[in-house]
Amino acid sequence: MPFRVDPPKSFKDHFAGAGRTVAGMFVCSGDAGVAEICAGAGLDYLLIDAEHGPMGLESVLAQLRAVAGYPTTAVVRVPFNDPVLIKQFLDLGAQSLIVPMVNTAAQAREAVAAVHYPPRGIRGVGSALARSARWNRVPDYLNRAGEFITLVVQIESAEAVENAAEIAAVDGIDGVFIGPSDLAATMGLLGQQEHPDVVDAVIRTIKAVKAAGKFAGVNAFVEAQARRYIDAGADFVNVGADVALLARGTEALAAKFIAAGQDAKPAGTPASY
Repeated sequence: MPFRVDPPKSFKDHFAGAGRTVAGMFVCSGDAGVAEICAGAGLDYLLIDAEHGPMGLESVLAQLRAVAGYPTTAVVRVPFNDPVLIKQFLDLGAQSLIVPMVNTAAQAREAVAAVHYPPRGIRGVGSALARSARWNRVPDYLNRAGEFITLVVQIESAEAVENAAEIAAVDGIDGVFIGPSDLAATMGLLGQQEHPDVVDAVIRTIKAVKAAGKFAGVNAFVEAQARRYIDAGADFVNVGADVALLARGTEALAAKFIAAGQDAKPAGTPASY
């Protein structure tokens, strides 16, 4: 008899009586080893970024496999709202998706259709060939696929903020992820995601999404900003990125041992690496 198994829990499962804000980080490097290191850190989720990161289907698959051995939930941000790409990422076994640049309820409905099989949606049927169904080892996968999938759409424009309530109300949307950087750019405030007008737009969006009964999250690498959004009701916060941590960490090392001059002495040998 073949081994029968259900996929691991989906992102939406974190919000059933969590009692606290869920925290995670971007994985942008495209490297499965880095993803595995981050997966063991104790965060709730890792957001594998196929929108801005240098990765295709094969590297996302490798990262999903690397993360699968840990309790951390893997979430994948797809490059854009395209039914063919969404189908491929789902078939890889990505159960939790973030779809970027969703500005209207109509675009949200397109994303919903892309993640569901007919008659509800337009997802192509290939479960016997795919990791998503564990090659037909997930019992009744075709009828149960919706149980395992979390669909989050990203609000990251001034237009989307105005449409936030309608977007969140779309049946099949589980949650909304807010991107302050692109939002600031569309508001004429490029690079000013901490501007009061941007912060106000984010908070208004959080409230609109939660009023629609969906969970809301936001990207906020600055701790004070993250705390403010948590206080405003954010259900999850993306608080860092692998590449940013590596960049800032190596800069700190250089500043300590190079920029300070040749007379700088190590503060002590680290206990582990």
